[in-house]
Amino acid sequence: MLRLAKIVLRAVLAGVFLYAAWTKFREPWTIFAVAIDSYGLLPEWAVLTLARTLPWIELALGLVLLTGLWLRHTSLAAAALLGVFLSAMLVAYARGLSIDCGCFGPGDTLGTKTLLRDSSLVAMAAALAFLCRRGGRPSDRAGL
Repeated sequence: MLRLAKIVLRAVLAGVFLYAAWTKFREPWTIFAVAIDSYGLLPEWAVLTLARTLPWIELALGLVLLTGLWLRHTSLAAAALLGVFLSAMLVAYARGLSIDCGCFGPGDTLGTKTLLRDSSLVAMAAALAFLCRRGGRPSDRAGL
């Protein structure tokens, strides 16, 4: 049962990261930069750097999750990254901003639906990291 749970969590998270990367790659990076900038949390240089690099990070995380390699570390990285996304969205939501969340390309407006979705993704990544914690059998840590 735990093996199946890890496979499902891996597949869902990999799919989410791969889809998120794809939606950002299909549009000019400047569109994603506008979405990041609308949060009002980062200086311009950080917005530009993040807009160009985050899709590659999402692609890499998705691919590594898909393979199951380094699953404990990858799931922790996914949980951390998703936690940062959720924190930024919560700040923007609390400030009453009506913005594009930037999650899956243009048109994904920040709201309770996106907050619930991202909270669920953080929980899934944390659950996967927990299932792959040290002390289990090697096959458990490999995500098999």
